[in-house]
Amino acid sequence: MEIFYGVTLLDTPTMRLLNSSTVVAISGIFRLHIAFLLAGIAMRIPEYCAFSLIVYATYTLDRALDCKEDAINRSEITGADKKTGILACLAAFLMGAVILLHDGILLAPFFPFIVGYAYTHGFRVGSYTVKLKAGTGVKNAIIGLTWGGTIALIVGHWCGSIVTVGVIFLFFGLKVFVTSCVNDFKDVKGDMAAGIRTLPVCLGEDLTKKVLILILLVMHGIMLYALLSNIIRDEWLVLLTGLVIAVVFLFIYSPSFETSPQLMYRKMREFAISWESLIALAIRGCVAI
Repeated sequence: MEIFYGVTLLDTPTMRLLNSSTVVAISGIFRLHIAFLLAGIAMRIPEYCAFSLIVYATYTLDRALDCKEDAINRSEITGADKKTGILACLAAFLMGAVILLHDGILLAPFFPFIVGYAYTHGFRVGSYTVKLKAGTGVKNAIIGLTWGGTIALIVGHWCGSIVTVGVIFLFFGLKVFVTSCVNDFKDVKGDMAAGIRTLPVCLGEDLTKKVLILILLVMHGIMLYALLSNIIRDEWLVLLTGLVIAVVFLFIYSPSFETSPQLMYRKMREFAISWESLIALAIRGCVAI
């Protein structure tokens, strides 16, 4: 590892910015694969990679554009070269879009990118600027709709059942809503300073956890009904594994873990959120052997 003037090349603010969305982008591969399994669609690696690239582009754009709350929530990227981050976003987006457009998937590449930009900067209606980050839970709902919708658009290209696509949209929309709320636990100070009314800001930690667990239970109840009704494929082990990981995590997690001297606690949120799908698929693979 090269070092220039006492600064590790891979540990500069710019590199931290470029790497800040890598894990969530990789996890998108496994989420889309689960969506394909639920719809009974054969594995399509190019589409998985395209989705991952678009996830990376959208989240990195959000971090690259100056936001008031990021000065507190993501102080580690302060001083990063924003132009480099934006160029990386454009490159990732174009690669992902070309793959999906080649298969005739027209809307999915642009949907999260446009919403991601509007989510960060808002949009003007007459003389007013509408910020999507404002309003209790609106930010989380936008994130859930964005990724649930993008996954549904990709799956819908091969799945002829509108009901199946609708269930998959609901499942991943609510799942991403929950995970975005969990991420907000550590960002309360920055969100309060920016006037963003997330659920942890408005409801507090304990009540937010109870609400999220209730959402998870209702969501998986719907998935159970869909499975028994043959609306989705029988992937009960994947669904059950995801539910257990999420609920157990919510019971034991505390925002204080983020600054714990023990690596296990500091990485618990990332492990439970970003690698839940991979763990579920790994368990499924082991049982199938």
